[in-house]
Formats: sequence, C-alpha cells, structure tokens
Amino acid sequence: MKKLSILTLLLLMAAITVQAQDNKKPDWMRWHYLSEEEMYDTSRGMNFVETDPPTGEPRFVAEFEPMQGVMIRYPLGIPTSLVAQLSNNCMVYCIVSSGYQNQAQNSFQNAGVNMSNVTFVNAQSDSYWVRDYGPWYIFEDRNPAIVDNIYNRPRPNDDNMSQVFANFWSIPMYGMRLEHTGGNMMEDGRGHGVSDDLVFQENLQDYGIDEATVRQKMNDYLGINPYHVTIDPQGDYIAHVDCWGKYLAPDKILIARLPQSNPRYPYYEQVAEYFETTDCCWGYPYRVYRVDEPGGYTLAPYTNSLILNKTVYVPLGTNTTYNNDALAVYQEAMPGYEIIGVPSSGYSGWENTDALHCRTRGVMDFHMLFVDHRDVLFGEQTWQDSIPVVSKFIAYSGEPLKTDSLLVYYSIDGGAYQVAHMTATGNPDEYVGYIKGYEGESSINYYVFGADESGHRYTQPVFADLDPHHFTMEAHEPTPQGELIITPDTLWFEHNGDEQAFTIENQTNTVVQINSITEEGGYLLPDTPNLPYNLQVGESISVGFLFSFPLKTNNRASDDYVSSLIKVQTSVGEKFVTAMISKQGMVNFVYQDEMYFDDPTLVIESSFFNKSVFVPTIRVFSITEKDTDYLNIETNPAPPFDLEFDGDEAFMFVSLKDFAKGYVQTSIEIETDYGIFEIAVHINEDILSVNELSTEAKLYPNPTTGLFTVEGANMSKVEVYNLMGQKVHEAEGQSVSIDAAGWNKGIYLVNIVERNGAVVTKKLVVK
Repeated sequence: MKKLSILTLLLLMAAITVQAQDNKKPDWMRWHYLSEEEMYDTSRGMNFVETDPPTGEPRFVAEFEPMQGVMIRYPLGIPTSLVAQLSNNCMVYCIVSSGYQNQAQNSFQNAGVNMSNVTFVNAQSDSYWVRDYGPWYIFEDRNPAIVDNIYNRPRPNDDNMSQVFANFWSIPMYGMRLEHTGGNMMEDGRGHGVSDDLVFQENLQDYGIDEATVRQKMNDYLGINPYHVTIDPQGDYIAHVDCWGKYLAPDKILIARLPQSNPRYPYYEQVAEYFETTDCCWGYPYRVYRVDEPGGYTLAPYTNSLILNKTVYVPLGTNTTYNNDALAVYQEAMPGYEIIGVPSSGYSGWENTDALHCRTRGVMDFHMLFVDHRDVLFGEQTWQDSIPVVSKFIAYSGEPLKTDSLLVYYSIDGGAYQVAHMTATGNPDEYVGYIKGYEGESSINYYVFGADESGHRYTQPVFADLDPHHFTMEAHEPTPQGELIITPDTLWFEHNGDEQAFTIENQTNTVVQINSITEEGGYLLPDTPNLPYNLQVGESISVGFLFSFPLKTNNRASDDYVSSLIKVQTSVGEKFVTAMISKQGMVNFVYQDEMYFDDPTLVIESSFFNKSVFVPTIRVFSITEKDTDYLNIETNPAPPFDLEFDGDEAFMFVSLKDFAKGYVQTSIEIETDYGIFEIAVHINEDILSVNELSTEAKLYPNPTTGLFTVEGANMSKVEVYNLMGQKVHEAEGQSVSIDAAGWNKGIYLVNIVERNGAVVTKKLVVK
C-alpha cells in the first residue's frame, strides 16, 4: 500500500472507529426503505429450497456481455422516459401484478415506449429493487439456467422471483443456500467475482455459514473462483458493491474516489489499490478507472449504472461538473459505447445508496456467441517467428460456427490491421491463428473475432480496434542464416478443379533441402518438384495444389469452409500453409454431363446420385428442358425427391420430339437445393429432316394415359411400335383413335404412312 501521511493515518483510525460503531447498529439499518414491521422480520429464507449444484460447468454471465432484455418492475423505480429508451435497445421484461398491468401499459404508451419490445410478466412483488432479488442467470455448459439464493430482505414475493422467471423461461433453477443480494455481486463472465464482506457477515450471523463454505458454494453453483471479497469502503447501511464499484470489462473496474478530506477516503483507496495489484482473468493487474464523487450529501451515484449491450445508462447527480467528469470517465474506459446520462427527477429519484443499477437487471442473450481467448498476450514476449493466438468459440445458439469467420486481427507498429484465419486445434471449441511479420521490439495490437450461422458476432476485447489487446516483442537480431519464406500463408479453394500455388523462397545463406510437402485432409493433389529438392540460395520455386475431390460442383458461392494444413518439411524446420476448402465445392452430385442423339428413335437413359458426406441429402425439385420444347423427359422417381448419401439413385429417360430443321442443341436443367445443374443435349442435324415429310399429321394428346388420336389429310395407315421394335397396334384411315390404357408405360414410335408412301415417325409417351 502507498505510504500515508500522519494526518491520513489519524483519519483512517477515526473512520475505523466509526465503522466499528456502525456494526453495532440494529439489523434494520441494512435494508432499503422498510416498514417498521419489516425492520424486525426474521423470516428470511424460511421457504428456501436448496438443490444440488449444476452438474455441468456453470458460467455466470457478466453485465457487459450481450443481453436480450432488461428486467424492471411496475410501479416503477425509474422514469418512464428511461423505459422508452430501454425499449429501443432490447426487450423490456416488466414485472407487474395483473391489477396494475393496464395502468403500466397506458403509462408506457403515453411515454412513447416501443410496446412491441415490452413483455409483461405477471407476478406479485414487494419492491422495485429487481437487481437485488432478480434471477442470477448462468449457462450450464451450453444451456441457460438460473441460480437462486436467499434474498437478504424479508420480502417473500421478491424472494420468489427467481422461480417466477425459471417458469417463464422453462429453464432449470438451482437453489444455492447462501444469503446474498444482486447489488453486492458483480462478475466478469470468466469466473472472477467481486462482493464486499457483507456476504461473509450475513451468512455467518444468520446461518452459521463460514467464509470457506461461502467461497465453495459460489464456485459450485456459479463458477466463481477467485472470489474477490473486499471491505465496504462506503461504510453506509446498504453495503452493496454497486454503490462504489463496477466491472466495465474483464480487465476494467470502475471505483469511486472521494476527496482526501473525507473520512472514508482511505477505504476507497485501499480497495482501488487492491485491484491495481490483483490480476484479472487475463493474467495482468486490473485497469482501475476512478470516478470522482464529492462525498457528503451531494448526489453522485455514478457507479450505480446499467450496461446494456453497447450503451451505458449513468445516473446523474446534482453537481454538473462531477456529472460531466463521470460521463467522460465512462467514455474513456468504454470506447465505442454510447454513454447516456439519466437525471434524477420526477419519481422516487436516485440516492447514493440506491440508483439505476439497483432497479434494473439485464437478461443474458440465451443464444449469444462467447469468444473466450484466455491466454491473452501482454507485456514483452520471447522472440519466435510467429505468435499463436488460441481462443474458444462457444455458440450458445447451437448453430455451427462460420469457420472462415474465426479471425485474429492484428496491427504491427501502428500499421493497418492484418487478418489471420484461425483453424481447429483438436481441443473442443478451440481454434488458433498466428500473428506473423513483426520484428524485434515491435509493438503489436490485436483482437479476436468470431461469427456463427445464427447471425451472432462478437469480439474480444469487445472494444476491438478501439482498445485491443497489446504486447511487445523482445529485441531480436536476425540470424545469419536468414529465413525460408513461404507466400501466401493461406490458399483458398472455392470449386472442384481449382488450382492454387504458393512460393518457397530461400533467403538463407545456405542450400535448403525440401524433404516433403504433404496435405493432411486428402482434398488436394500436389504439383511439386521431385523431392527431396535442394533449393539454392536466393532461388524460389512454386508449389501448386489441385482441388481434386471426385465430384460435380454447382459453383454456388458459400462462406462455409473446411480447413486443412499443408506441411513443408525442410532441413531448416517445418513450415505450414493453411488451405481453406469450400464445403459447397464438395457437393458430390454425380450425373451425366452430355447427351448425343444420332438416331431419331433413340431413348437415352441417365442416372444421378449423391455421394457427398458433407451434403448427406440433396433435394431434387424439378428436371426440365431449358427454354425449348424438343425433348420427352421421363424420370423415376418423379420430382421432387431426395437423394441420400451413398444410397439412393434416380433415373431419367430422354427421347426426341419433332424438330424444326437446323436445330442441333438444347439442354436439361436439374434444380436442387444446392443449385441448378445442366446437361447439354446434342442432336445430329442429319436426323432432323424427318419432319419434312408432312406438316399436317397430328398426334394428341401426347403424353397420354389412355386414348390418343392420330390424324392427317394424307394419312392412309398408322403403325405403333415399342422400343424393342415390336408392333403393338395398326389401323387404317385419315383419323384413328387408339386406346393405350393397357400398354406398358414408356416411349413408343408411331409411324404415320401417307398415301404417297412417305412415312412420318413421331414419339408417343404413355404414362
């Protein structure tokens, strides 16, 4: 601790005496405003039900993490104008008894509240201090849950609110038998928590629970370890941490500061010094921000603020200068956030022991994306050619991560930000990216970014490039051997058949032997020099890779990739190149590319099937001729149908209709849920003259399910053959009706014989 003057020591001793006297005050001095009857009520926790702790790993979500909504209670403890602002930020969950709901709704509508973002939760309550009695939201592994505790106030309706919301959300609730209150609890979302020693005093006094047991329960039910329990520097009846301190980020804490003339000054400095010398979850001491308060009876409740997504609502006091300074401190500590001051007027008003934070509570986003980069790089790093950045990405939505959107952004010596793509390490949810290209004594800023398929995005730090992680590299003299340089470090393959290459350049002063070049995924074929290969000083070679997954592709753009690693083993060590391979390029929809007709009676059979493990099911919606009407197309089965991986096969039968002379090409489109595939159809022009024989002969309807008619002014006879060449029907006359109801389904050839002996052949499809 910093050395204190004699005067300061005397003030400290006097303050300790005052605090000792305060501890002898009756129990009711701890309460927010109570009736005389409540002051002496000892019924706290009588109906509390303790449960086993969560079996999964609990994570107590921080206030500065993504929130789906905010809880308030009606009748209000905040102005309706603030409710209107909150309703434009997120959902407002308003606790209200059924008898008050119409009044609440009218009040909100008159204040311009966005009612589409208001949900009324009907429940009885005793007070508007929802921060103190509201649910403690956690994730148990990947699932939302609530942890309930004994509310340290004799208010049974308030104490039941956790159960109300557990039922409202239909999520589990765990009963932690500790007397506690939300105003005396703040957490960083990564296992660190802060309270003042009221939590130890109350549990020992009221339930005989010692400090070790309190700490163990906080760890078992909430995942809090370490648990930073400090003195109460404010020394007032409330003893809540939010009256003097606040987490702004995992490594940032805001602590109030009083004038040195105030008897409580040394206590505030003691708490500030504790955090200035205590490591945050990222391994270095907390960054402590101080907000000045005048002390005495002047209103200045600045730490009792509400962080809601990218906005901070700060309760204002009665001194304009202090107000402006407080808002400036928030803006400095939280760049990129909107800082809004909320005056105290027109309702019960703020107090130094009871303000905005006490009367609201955020509801965590149950589907948030959590970026958990724990091994943060800071200070001076030992020299190495590249620095790994390892992070976990937890998509609580259950949707897949966008693997091409897991990134490390970094800036070297104040330069433009570069991007390193992160790849899986093999550990659950864990990915790694590499910072490269720096020199000795370089100064490096960086942050981690992630996105998932549900649309959630997040960075660590949340301030991104406005306040990134920072480290420096130790001094380093390049070795005389130089380096083996490979560029680029990432190859992107969009479609089957893509070719990409990287260059290996020998910038050392000796010959480098390249022993092997391998790709781990088996998706790529290398085009390499004969190995081993001796790369001379100053020489460079190109190494190519062909995306050779055996399949057809539909060229559909996608942002979903499989990563693979290309390993280059040399006499000076291993080098790595990342290959990013589009999953959509792996749609293994096998089909016939082209059809050729050299015979007007020909029926071409084609099949197609799905062999892709990356796309287990392909849906076929339609199979049609594109833009023209020259083909008979019959499929088995008929669309729509599904082609399952490594199992189902579909068939298509194609024959020619009548043609206009000179037409030699058409095409067939297969529409699927992975795009449109096209088959080119080529027709020998020599067979098209068959239509010249007659333009009058007609055959209808075609296709047919039974009766069809053939007629022509010059027609003398009709002969019908199946595709085996067998005659199935013959009739004479200028107009003939034939019943094909008993025939086999398929394609038939109808010869129309004219009086001059000419023969017109038409195709007939029987369904």
